[in-house]
Amino acid sequence: MAAEFVHKVVFEHDGVFIHPSDDSDSVEPYLLVSGSLRIMDKDGDITVEYRPLEDTVDMSNMLCAGKDSSSVVQWTQCSGEETQQSCETEWDMVNTVSFRRKPCEFSLLPCSPAGGATPFPNHSQERSRWTFSFSLRDLRSLTVSTKGSTFIVFTLKESSTPLPALHFHQGGSREFLDSLRRYALLTESPDNHQCLMVSTPNKALSQSFENLLDDNNFGLIQKLRKDPYVATLGSFSKVTNYIFEAFRGSEEQHQRPPEEVADLLGEVIPGLEINQQEEPGFEVITRIDLGARPQVTRLGPVSTETWAKHQDVEGRLFGVKDLKCHIFRGGLCHSVRKEAWKFLLEYFPWNSSLEDRKCLQKDRTDEYFRMKLQWKSVSAEQEKRNSRLRDYRSLIEKDVNRTDRNNRFYEGIDNPGLALLHDILMTYCMYDFDLGYVQGMSDLLSPILFVMENEVDAFWCFVSFMDQMHQNFEEQMQGMKTQLVQLSSLLRLLDLTFWNYLESQDSGFLYFCFRWLLIRFKRELSFQDVLRLWEVMWTGLPCENFHLLICCSILDSEKHKIMEENMGFNEILKHVNELSMKLDVEEILQRAEGICMQLSSCKDLPDSVRNILGFSSHKPVSKNQNQLQTKTAPHSGVLTVPPAAVAPTYTAAVTPVTPPPIRTSQRHDVCTNGHLRDQSSYSVAFMS
Repeated sequence: MAAEFVHKVVFEHDGVFIHPSDDSDSVEPYLLVSGSLRIMDKDGDITVEYRPLEDTVDMSNMLCAGKDSSSVVQWTQCSGEETQQSCETEWDMVNTVSFRRKPCEFSLLPCSPAGGATPFPNHSQERSRWTFSFSLRDLRSLTVSTKGSTFIVFTLKESSTPLPALHFHQGGSREFLDSLRRYALLTESPDNHQCLMVSTPNKALSQSFENLLDDNNFGLIQKLRKDPYVATLGSFSKVTNYIFEAFRGSEEQHQRPPEEVADLLGEVIPGLEINQQEEPGFEVITRIDLGARPQVTRLGPVSTETWAKHQDVEGRLFGVKDLKCHIFRGGLCHSVRKEAWKFLLEYFPWNSSLEDRKCLQKDRTDEYFRMKLQWKSVSAEQEKRNSRLRDYRSLIEKDVNRTDRNNRFYEGIDNPGLALLHDILMTYCMYDFDLGYVQGMSDLLSPILFVMENEVDAFWCFVSFMDQMHQNFEEQMQGMKTQLVQLSSLLRLLDLTFWNYLESQDSGFLYFCFRWLLIRFKRELSFQDVLRLWEVMWTGLPCENFHLLICCSILDSEKHKIMEENMGFNEILKHVNELSMKLDVEEILQRAEGICMQLSSCKDLPDSVRNILGFSSHKPVSKNQNQLQTKTAPHSGVLTVPPAAVAPTYTAAVTPVTPPPIRTSQRHDVCTNGHLRDQSSYSVAFMS
């Protein structure tokens, strides 16, 4: 019995025209062929089909306006003919025009196995020549011209027969391209900005991934195509040995060459290109004696008294370097976070007075609600014609309803915290419409809103955080690619044996760290630990890209287990994913700081690593500079450092003997010594 194939229409648009007059061999030079353009999913094979409709337009019957006219065409019903309204002013015709009907019959045939466009049999030989179909994997490029009416020209990989240009006189070109992007990566050609190069995932590998289904039978590769962020956040732990074999090859082949593995990974995640050459400016790293890793101790959090003692009578902060150092070494008491995070995220300038901050807050409040009003005032009819805003809203509503729902601030039905989360994300779309909303951004906003308890303050703090994270969410994921390359360089330097082991298991690209980097460990730690980790990283200490050293710290604690149990590709992905909510943030920070000090003291540190971590000087830091004695001023908790002692970029406290680390249960996450706010402040500000 023949297998049953499922044909699904994923896009369809009528009123797409071919101009046969562009062809000198056309039998009817004044004929305008009207047709229907479709994108079909034929059991996983995506095809593009064009079929002429029964109506054709005789150009000789039309009255055309001059070049200066801005009016649009209006086709009226005439003798039983259908009425069509044009939506694009580029189609420049005036008055009421009618068109005659011509018979058109066609039958649909599957795409040719050899690839290329397949003609359809037709009773009219002249009309059948305009019917075509091709598989998306056979498409090399498409050229989009917006001069006059928008038209698209397709170029196939292996075909000597050129396809006719399709003219979108009634709109729909943008929707067509958006639908194509669901199944292929369209990148602008460096030689011609109108030409979009097409790359599609390997079908065999895609089917292999789709066989690895979860309980709901939702294919991993489909998730990656449609939404690489969510797929990465939730699906990698479900990869099975079939993928492992796909990447490693059979036992006879032993191991695939690196360039082949790169090609496979690039096909699985559209847009992810792996550069097999050394990154520009990165030298080959061999074994280097890094010396002993210093032992580091951490402090308790900054209390409300300590924070208050760093303010003068006008509310200006002083001793900012020491204050940042203390925040880095111990974090913040929760009652201080609402105020301190505004400085750490540069919403408030560090040298601003209390009066300056009130004025700034008033201006930012006005600006916020102006932007909020922009999307609030969009009518339902307007939104029907704004697909991007409609898509942003749909995605935000879906994500908000599943963000941190086990947290008291967001739990329950019709929780007002969810309404604030939704409104802030929608307003951010107005602030940065080019980026809009990408899944994962709600994870970054949630802790900020939880701490701020205020819509306006949370928005501007989120804006500052997104300035740091923007590249993570851009369509080409360039920021993620760069960070993975940098992380690989650091790990290779720190432990070449472990790095070689990962390479031998086809895990050297470190994609199991993707989620860590994308949303800054938000899914790996408990909610309170995320607050602690983020405020430590926002100090900018002790070096640039400290979050990469946090990744190294986690891997350093797990490397022995990974190698001793001889974990393969699948097992590594599964093991890393299962670390979620089992990590101790204080131990991670302690180890990461020790790694930073170890690298900064290395006299032979490669320039590439110095650049990643922002070590400007090529001279190593002396032992005396590294081993600074930290003193605490009486009753203040403020770090004081001898003037002559200068660490690479921060004040370090190191002792020869390892002290007992501060455990999670010992941290003072909640202070009982008062709140740094006046009596007129509120718990949660709900604004509409």
